[in-house]
Amino acid sequence: MITMITMMMMMMMMMLIMMMMMMMMMMMMMTTTTTTTTTTTMTMMMMMMMMVMMMMMMMMMVMMMMMMMIMMMALMMMMMMMMMMMMMMMMMMMMMMMMMMMMMMMMMTTTTTTTTTTTTMMMMMVMMMMMMMMMIMMMVLMMMMMMMMMMMMMMMMMMMMMMMMMMMMMMMMMMMMMMMMMMMMIYTKTNYNFRNQILESAFLKCCFCTTLKCS
Repeated sequence: MITMITMMMMMMMMMLIMMMMMMMMMMMMMTTTTTTTTTTTMTMMMMMMMMVMMMMMMMMMVMMMMMMMIMMMALMMMMMMMMMMMMMMMMMMMMMMMMMMMMMMMMMTTTTTTTTTTTTMMMMMVMMMMMMMMMIMMMVLMMMMMMMMMMMMMMMMMMMMMMMMMMMMMMMMMMMMMMMMMMMMIYTKTNYNFRNQILESAFLKCCFCTTLKCS
């Protein structure tokens, strides 16, 4: 069982790293397209992102260690479940942090020239992806909770589950609201051929970066 948990943790870590890599790649792609003035800010932001990521990684490591210790101490199913929950929550937090960073980036980009609208759109796409990931994670969490409920029909646990679900819902709502706000802001700030810009540049760049590189 312990080995299985370790494996899971490792996988999670890997996933995180992969995600970060992807993010960085996206950033790089964005920076190359825009003007020289924005690139500096972008690079700065990237540095910040890196720092945050590192911090997160550290936190994750610590969490892992703690969990391992607890596992060793008490090899009970209940404890295991609790640990898993904690892990999930941590992941959520990470996601939230990333989202915040994204928001910051967007804010920065909106203030600059119209060419950066494409970059903002790219950001939006990334955000959407993140949202999707979060949704999936939540779903998994829900499933786990349901399983737990089935396993042990204790009032306490039920209450806890309910609370967790409520929290999740709240988070989701917040995210949605933020997204909407951002969209509105960008839409108002940019020119009328906004959609065309999106269609032409950002999306295509996002999708067919390989072709661009070739050309």
